[in-house]
Amino acid sequence: MPQLKQYLTPKQKALVVNLDPNIYGTFAEIGAGQETVRHFFRAGGASGTIAKAMSAYDKDYSDAIYGKEEHNRYVNQNRLRKMLRYEVKLIEERLVKPENSNKKFFSFANTVTTINYEKTFKGHGWVGIMFQAKPGEDYSEIILHVKFNENDATLQQETLGSLGVNLVYGAFYLNDNPRELIKSLYDEISIDKVEIDMIDFRGPAFEYVDNRLMSLQLIKNGMTEAVIFNSEGNNMLPADLLYKKDVFAVRGSFRPVTLVNVDMFENGLEMFLKDTEGKPEDTVILFEITISNLKASGDIDERDFLDRVDVLAKLGYTVMISNFSEYYKLVEYFTTYRVRYIGVAMGVNNLLMVFDEDYYKHLSGGILEAFGKFFRKDMRVYLYPYKDPQTHELLTSENLRMSENLKELFKYFKLNRRIVDIKNYNPDHAEIYSREILTKIANHEKGWESQLPESVSKMIKERGMFGYKEGIEFEEY
Repeated sequence: MPQLKQYLTPKQKALVVNLDPNIYGTFAEIGAGQETVRHFFRAGGASGTIAKAMSAYDKDYSDAIYGKEEHNRYVNQNRLRKMLRYEVKLIEERLVKPENSNKKFFSFANTVTTINYEKTFKGHGWVGIMFQAKPGEDYSEIILHVKFNENDATLQQETLGSLGVNLVYGAFYLNDNPRELIKSLYDEISIDKVEIDMIDFRGPAFEYVDNRLMSLQLIKNGMTEAVIFNSEGNNMLPADLLYKKDVFAVRGSFRPVTLVNVDMFENGLEMFLKDTEGKPEDTVILFEITISNLKASGDIDERDFLDRVDVLAKLGYTVMISNFSEYYKLVEYFTTYRVRYIGVAMGVNNLLMVFDEDYYKHLSGGILEAFGKFFRKDMRVYLYPYKDPQTHELLTSENLRMSENLKELFKYFKLNRRIVDIKNYNPDHAEIYSREILTKIANHEKGWESQLPESVSKMIKERGMFGYKEGIEFEEY
């Protein structure tokens, strides 16, 4: 019978930290009381660990210490980083002396808002730690954003306290294994109590950590439904990026990015901007890959994952990894951030999948329930034509064959411009198929380069992506 993994409780973890004579630092908590540090006080032996604990709860007092925030927003990443850096500076000024040369200093901080009285806003917060993995080493840093799911402020405070202890413990004892560190954040915490939708590792302890892979761990572990990172590979908070913006999304495998993907994106976006009369700077563009797509060949191949997102980054695109197999869940997710308009570019094959009733058997309202969530009045599908490789027929919304019972429903969405054809496409790209390109690359055939953006072809060759091997003779076909 398999052994169940035993986890240390928050009290046990706090005691382990307290009994380590080399760990010493400060706690600064805003917005939910001193929920983390109280675990360390109660565990015993705290005098050797805690240099200072404070809660700058009053806004004016907090401003006097850390400075004012733009737009009076105090629960944000910038505030947390200010707190951490300020407290670390004090540690360096007051405690770094020859007699403390064996110490590993740290500063833990959080700034949160819990559920409001009317229970219309669940609350969220930022939690972080700056710490020395070795005495005298430069500081490393872990920052994460949480969204509370519980309906009681006291329960949220309890969860926050346990999460904070897990983070402090993980920083010192699991920094050599960030994947396990991420998992440990939920020790003694039910996965449905709190969501972690952004995490960031920095510093010498995490020199070789790729934050995009850490974002992927959040999805794999069920800690969140979607993560976003920009073309520089920096993790981004979805709320900061999406709130009250227009969103244009392109879903695909992007294995690799082809001229079809680029043509669909560019022409679909042009139509979307005209339809919404929006400005490019107010429009968020996302290239989305679902976790189910990454698992298409079994377990997720992290090298393959990085190859895909590296190619998208090379083209300057922002990437979203999600757990939304069905399109309606993607649209639902966007609406939680009060976006204005949503545009989704897709090919004919994907639209046929959207109209497949088998995908919605788990919904009590079936396909009608899904369509009510997907085809919203502020959402539109931009349909890219597809050339059948067998018949060479070009399929658009005008000649697409739907099952008899869905024909009228399809007509309804088409007449009400919930589905529109991308007219200004490049016919030269109609017979580009990514699976064929991958086969050519794997079989060392010629001719695939011209079907990809030039920078992508070059990158695949330089880095040996998708099975490409430099120096192998190509076969003639």
